[in-house]
Amino acid sequence: MHASTVRSLLVRGMLAGLIAGLFAFAVAYAVGEPPVNGAIAVEEAKAAGEAPAGHGSHAGHGGGTVAVEAAEEEEEGISRSAQSTFGLATGVLVYGVALGGIASLAFSFALGRVGRFSPRATAALTAAAAFTTVYLMPFLKYPATPPAVGNPETIGKRTTLFFLMILLSVLLGIAALIAGRRLAPRLGNWNATLAAGAGFVVVTAVAFAVLPDNEDAVATGFPAGLLWEFRLASLAVQAVLWAVFGIVFGVLAQKTLAPRAASDREVRLEAPAAG
Repeated sequence: MHASTVRSLLVRGMLAGLIAGLFAFAVAYAVGEPPVNGAIAVEEAKAAGEAPAGHGSHAGHGGGTVAVEAAEEEEEGISRSAQSTFGLATGVLVYGVALGGIASLAFSFALGRVGRFSPRATAALTAAAAFTTVYLMPFLKYPATPPAVGNPETIGKRTTLFFLMILLSVLLGIAALIAGRRLAPRLGNWNATLAAGAGFVVVTAVAFAVLPDNEDAVATGFPAGLLWEFRLASLAVQAVLWAVFGIVFGVLAQKTLAPRAASDREVRLEAPAAG
């Protein structure tokens, strides 16, 4: 693939990521913000209940509430409304553009190497593989938790484990792709795909068993319903992001590559006649 074609696909991948980010932001705001607000309310209520124990005789005169409000004013430089709108939109859109660019490069490499699929089908497969390896597998091992819920002293450990799981998942996905290609001549495309997929699942399950759990990721007593509402919302945001990207980028890639493919065929047909 020519460098100019890769650059063109990179730009379209970032555009598709931006569009996907808009859809993901809508989902995050509609279904993700309510459980976040609920988690914050739970933490504030917990802090208000614990504060009187540290204020002695002032507990009965609103000392806990005053302490919580003062801590909030001191810690929050940005209002909650700004965080849930402009802040959330900025983060999701930047995330979408970045992942769109990376996924378009993966698409450029995969096109024609994973089977005789059209650009649109290859884009869908790329998006599905990225969603599975970058988010779904790490999510199953270390599911998302609302902000201010986990133990702040272990956030470094939890972050390291999560990114380690992402790295392992991506590497195992690449290994499964290579194994599938090498098995295809002997087993056929369908059986090779099944064998590579089964191998990916088995090795990933072993990684799940070997890596430590996040036993302190959620504070004791946190409402289970609220926790799962947040986790399902997080999963929905990622699913929408990658689904929209796969559809939009597939259309853009098809339109970009179809004229180039037709031009290449004309050149090949004219070459023998010229000779």
